[in-house]
Amino acid sequence: MAKNPTRKVTEPAVTPTATIRTMIVCVPGDLPREALTAHQLDRNFGVRGTLSPRFWASPALRLWQRRQMFGLRKGRPAFCVGGPARLLDLTGMRQAVGVGAGIRHQLFSRVVHGTRNATAWHVYEARHLADPQEYPWDKAVADFHHQPRVNAIRMHNAATYGAGQLALGELEMYQAGCMAYQHHSALTAVAGDALITAEGAKLAPASDAMADRVAYLEQAHRLLAAIDADQRLLAVTL
Repeated sequence: MAKNPTRKVTEPAVTPTATIRTMIVCVPGDLPREALTAHQLDRNFGVRGTLSPRFWASPALRLWQRRQMFGLRKGRPAFCVGGPARLLDLTGMRQAVGVGAGIRHQLFSRVVHGTRNATAWHVYEARHLADPQEYPWDKAVADFHHQPRVNAIRMHNAATYGAGQLALGELEMYQAGCMAYQHHSALTAVAGDALITAEGAKLAPASDAMADRVAYLEQAHRLLAAIDADQRLLAVTL
């Protein structure tokens, strides 16, 4: 999701960076379980965050397999921080999130009906960062907010609470169409916003632009589809 355009960032960079909220870590096989606690994340992976119950545990999980899971919670589905890929229901996650995304896109279509496609926030942010004096932050925010489609979404969100709100940071994904938005949401559910491989390499989108997000998801999905069934995955919220 895009950065909050209502407050100024610290020191502007030349290029806007991607917003990373959730990172998926492929845990090396030789790393002991004791090293996977929240306070060890920075030391072992260079990640400052907290363990997050994001994954679905397999519905066929046996009692003796529970000790292989991290942060397993009761419920249907049973959420967990992570565990071996073979004990995670990644397919079920993608399917459920895709269905939910389709429902959200139907809502989006009703909310913005009659308005033209809007320019995504990252375009205004990039213009500001390229020349902060010529194009001040307040001007960038105003130009973004003055678009009829953006105002339609903001008005909907002002009158709606909780899960019924539409994320302005996903505007570009919404505008790509229902199927594209469903695929984007489903893949993001499993791959997060960034990924650290078992070898320590970090994959992340270059920016919040949809093209960069798609490039990341293509790479991350290929990697996750090819991992060993015993590879442990861990979700971290930054």
